[in-house]
Amino acid sequence: MTPKDRERAYEKRRYEEWQARLAIKQARAKRARRTALIVGSALLTVFVIGGAFVLLNQDDSVDTATPAASASESAVTPSAAASADPKNPCPAPTVQPPAKPKQFKSVPSASDAGDKTWTFAINTTCGKVTIKLDGKKAPQAVSSMVFLAKAGYFDGTKCHRLVTSGIFVLQCGDPTGTGTGGPGYSYGPVENAPKNDLYKAGTVAMARQGGNAKSMGSQFFLVYKDSTIPSDAAGGYTVLGDITKGLDVVEKVAAGGAAPADATGNTPPIRPVSIVTTSVSAD
Repeated sequence: MTPKDRERAYEKRRYEEWQARLAIKQARAKRARRTALIVGSALLTVFVIGGAFVLLNQDDSVDTATPAASASESAVTPSAAASADPKNPCPAPTVQPPAKPKQFKSVPSASDAGDKTWTFAINTTCGKVTIKLDGKKAPQAVSSMVFLAKAGYFDGTKCHRLVTSGIFVLQCGDPTGTGTGGPGYSYGPVENAPKNDLYKAGTVAMARQGGNAKSMGSQFFLVYKDSTIPSDAAGGYTVLGDITKGLDVVEKVAAGGAAPADATGNTPPIRPVSIVTTSVSAD
């Protein structure tokens, strides 16, 4: 085995271990929400000074309406000036992520992608990234991404994971910033995965749990350097589009390196980057 093969095998093991930890965290979070729901039901109506109010947990206040294209409820205030550190060319953002991330009950229909391409623009604290989404090759993933972008779901969220060895990706799309959050629904199977496991620089693909093809939600990763990501029992990773402008923004973040794993098992970028707003339109 060549040194390069050993490096890829090592990174694959690290990735699979991270995915396993992620699955455990998500299971625990689901149990916690179920417990909260039971408690909320037991305390359904509480009377205060003659008035009644209802206790709701996150799952009870689900928004099922089709979002407006300009909807945004997150407050994001990037610093007025760039960082004084020349090694960190990105502004230092002061981000207020959603106090209560939006949750939705059902998966958007795959037909919503309309067999069309879409322009997905992400305004980040380090610059703008423009992505071409392919609704024909990945209709379910693109329909979901369009829906969430129009809902302002990503606004105010940080990119929580950077990998700089073996594979080269920046992962975003979790409003909790932990790698365990999602939109309240999940979907599958995998769409449009490369047969040779090669994800070229500029590829945008959906993250998922290891071995679980139906665990995709809102988290996606931006490939900033050609990466071979081995398929697992569920297959590869859904490719929903490519970066057309702004790959240099991702490269700028990656050039700062990744911090050691935090308490959630993620390796955040040393140059922090957050999504300010998103917009999406059919081509």
